[in-house]
Amino acid sequence: MNASSEQAGSGDGKRASFEREALVHLDALYRVALRLTGNGSDADDLVQETMLKAYRSWDQYQLGTNAKGWLLTILRNSFINEYRRRARHPETVDVDTIEPFAVLSEEQEADPHGRFFDQIVDEEVQRAIDGLPEAFREALVLSDVEGLSYQDIAGILEVPVGTVKSRLFRARQMLKAKLYQYAVEMGYIKGNAG
Repeated sequence: MNASSEQAGSGDGKRASFEREALVHLDALYRVALRLTGNGSDADDLVQETMLKAYRSWDQYQLGTNAKGWLLTILRNSFINEYRRRARHPETVDVDTIEPFAVLSEEQEADPHGRFFDQIVDEEVQRAIDGLPEAFREALVLSDVEGLSYQDIAGILEVPVGTVKSRLFRARQMLKAKLYQYAVEMGYIKGNAG
């Protein structure tokens, strides 16, 4: 049975090909969804919605092509359609329910000069990425976090390759500026005098 007859055939064949081609990209989808939505719960919802849409339209996917790119396109379009609507009506959060020192209590037994400081830097990098304007953040995450090619990113974002390169250059410049200031403030590097 070839791939296209398996895909067009029984529900079991569709399920098997979907599991083989699509489910292997769940981690990548979640990472991108997390960067787009800004929180784990919404990222979970976005990934679930993406996978449901992908499964429903699995007959439109050409087996053996770039499943990750196809899925990321669905994810991005779902984010644009649904989550931007939510942004117009933001939800409120009860700050008192958030444990402010959860990271510290988890790290008390760990090497305080090892993982803990690495985690702080990682969190600062994530905050800096999250603070980028959306168009630049999308390009940066797809390229530098997910390792997609310029061509794949252009297809997902529906822009020319030159635009992808420009956005990546500008995103990296903005990120460098944000992280440079942080590194100076934390004493990791000496700032330019003057």
